[in-house]
Amino acid sequence: MKQRRKPIASLSLDLDNQWSYMKTHGDEGWESFPSYLNLLIPRVLEFLDQRDLKITFFIVGQDAALEKNTAALKAIADHGHEVGNHSFLHEPWLHLYTEEQINTELAIAERHIEQATGQRPICFRGPGFSLSRTVLQVLARRGYLCDASTFPTFLGPLARAYYFMTSKLSKEELEKRKQLFGKFQDGLRPLKPYRLRMDAGSLVELPVTTMPVFKVPIHASYILYLGVFSPMLAMLYFRCAIALCKLFQVQPSILLHPLDFMGCDDLPELAFFPAMNLPSYKKVAMMSKIIRVLTDNFTVLTISQHARQMAKAEDIPVMHPSAIAL
Repeated sequence: MKQRRKPIASLSLDLDNQWSYMKTHGDEGWESFPSYLNLLIPRVLEFLDQRDLKITFFIVGQDAALEKNTAALKAIADHGHEVGNHSFLHEPWLHLYTEEQINTELAIAERHIEQATGQRPICFRGPGFSLSRTVLQVLARRGYLCDASTFPTFLGPLARAYYFMTSKLSKEELEKRKQLFGKFQDGLRPLKPYRLRMDAGSLVELPVTTMPVFKVPIHASYILYLGVFSPMLAMLYFRCAIALCKLFQVQPSILLHPLDFMGCDDLPELAFFPAMNLPSYKKVAMMSKIIRVLTDNFTVLTISQHARQMAKAEDIPVMHPSAIAL
């Protein structure tokens, strides 16, 4: 009997560094650009190699510009993975930039990412899911294939409230970050990929997948946080999400973060993050279960591979940025 082909999914990792978490959180000392990339990247690459997976790493341009990170970032490309643009300064208020500032931000990031890895990024994800019509126009003008910045969930304001409660930010800094993790109405955005038509060209929008119907987050950080209370419940939650994706024919794009692979034994100074009370070996063990559920049900691609397949689909919706509640 001929085996039925599995549907596709994509997997990406936002390579936020220690300094970028500290900067967004309002902690002192981020200006020295402390980095855990030399610890993190070999751990993640080994994890992926063991499972024969190729994914997309969204790299912050400032990290690519620092010589101390070059070897670690080059290893990503050497292992056959894809790189994406995660902005240069990793400021979640990117949507407040002027068109000229956005163009400069993307161009500088592109240059340093390509110098460090040998790859020019063609996919973008905004820091903190920051997005605007101007960002999309600039991406199209610069020849990008895909944007992966939309996060269709109603829970963004709750995540932001928690983040602000644990931060040391001034009133002015809080104002800059007031759209961090998105708005309530982001839950009305489409869950399936679509093509964006703009004056400067077109892009495939590949949303970060949330649970169909309920629009609650399902990326690894949330599963790990649930696992602090009940690993069994956490995995049941993820399995239900994957089952709903299959039922509603959603090809999931699952997001990973560095702290999904790091614990309190690695970074006690980032204890304010959810699930950072777990040691790294427990987090990696749960990550193994999460990825196993995904690969049992889907063929996992990079972001650009996923976007190219969607671009060829005859039934992909075509939308204007004004229709997606930016």
